[in-house]
Amino acid sequence: MTREQFEARVGVLEREVEGEKLVTRHILEQTRRNADDLAALRSGLVRVERTVEAVAQDVGSQRRTLEGLVRDLPKIIGDAFCSASRTRGGK
Repeated sequence: MTREQFEARVGVLEREVEGEKLVTRHILEQTRRNADDLAALRSGLVRVERTVEAVAQDVGSQRRTLEGLVRDLPKIIGDAFCSASRTRGGK
C-alpha cells in the first residue's frame, strides 16, 4: 500500500467518523427536544388530571344533593299538602 492509498483510506475513515459525529449530535439534540416536549406534556397532563378530579368531585356532590332531594321530595310534598289542607280547613 502506498502512502497516497493509506492517506486516502484514512481520509475516508475521518469523514465517516465526522459524519457519525454529526448524526450522533443530531440524535442527541432531538432526544433533548423530545425530553423537553415530554416534560411539557406531563405537566399539562397533571393539570388535566387535577381538573378532571375536581369536576368529578363536583359531579359527585351534585349527585348526592340530587339523590337527597329525590329521597326527601315525597315528604316535602306531603308536608306541603298537609300544611295547605290545615290552612284551608281552618278558614
